[in-house]
Amino acid sequence: MTTIAEAPTTAPTTTTPRFLWLDLTRKCQLECVQCHNDSGPDGTHGTMTREDWVSVLDQAANAGVPGVQFTGGEVTMHPDARGLIDHALSLGLKVEVYSNLVHVTADWWDLLQRDGVTLATSYYSDRATEHNAITGRLSHGRTRANIVKAVQLGIPLRVGIIVGDETQRADEARRELQVLGVTDIRVDHVRPFGRGADGQAPNLDGLCGRCGTDRAAIGPNGDVSPCVFSRWLNVGNVHDTPLAAILGSPAMASANASILDRWVPGGFKPCSPDTDDECSPGTPGSECTPKN
Repeated sequence: MTTIAEAPTTAPTTTTPRFLWLDLTRKCQLECVQCHNDSGPDGTHGTMTREDWVSVLDQAANAGVPGVQFTGGEVTMHPDARGLIDHALSLGLKVEVYSNLVHVTADWWDLLQRDGVTLATSYYSDRATEHNAITGRLSHGRTRANIVKAVQLGIPLRVGIIVGDETQRADEARRELQVLGVTDIRVDHVRPFGRGADGQAPNLDGLCGRCGTDRAAIGPNGDVSPCVFSRWLNVGNVHDTPLAAILGSPAMASANASILDRWVPGGFKPCSPDTDDECSPGTPGSECTPKN
């Protein structure tokens, strides 16, 4: 049985984050060659129980966090995901669900059509062979069909095209998505983390520069990091420390400072703090696209 730290009775003195990634699981039907957190069929749901995630959501809402993204792994494979999303909505939180859209049940479609919920997915090519080579499974047809269904149902949807090399049919994929009715399409390169790192150690240069700025990620074992990419920069764990205390901790401040120090003239420029960019997932968005 796990335990989770309770929120303090006094209000936190730190700036309230405006977004949290809730990284529920490492289990996924796919085994994408560029997966930033090594998710796949052998992944697990970690040590966080349903009660633990409920407590995190309660603490986030009490702190004034306006929105969360449920992600993984494949979020639809977590047995408590639908109930947790329902709880988040009951707290008034805006919710984005990031799914590979390989298998979506009727119950999930009902949930995705609720007010306050938006949907996001990844798409790699208009050619099934290229898309499937990236995901490691025959997934293209199902993902494409469910993109079409989401559009038909009027579910707010954004699609990320993650490009591994210049030969990938990213432009063709964008045009196909536009024909299918997708209006929020964002393109980014593969980030060098997890399997996408091709064996290299995690490096701050692969981050967008805004990690930890009004946002944070919580992993399936309760670890907190500045974002879903920077999970090796563990700044605390919600099993033993209240969320607000972690977000306002010297460890988080130090991690943020180390990321900011990597901003160099002529290098990758951070997005304007005023934009609703890919590091602030949701619909509508902008063309500023650091992406997992």
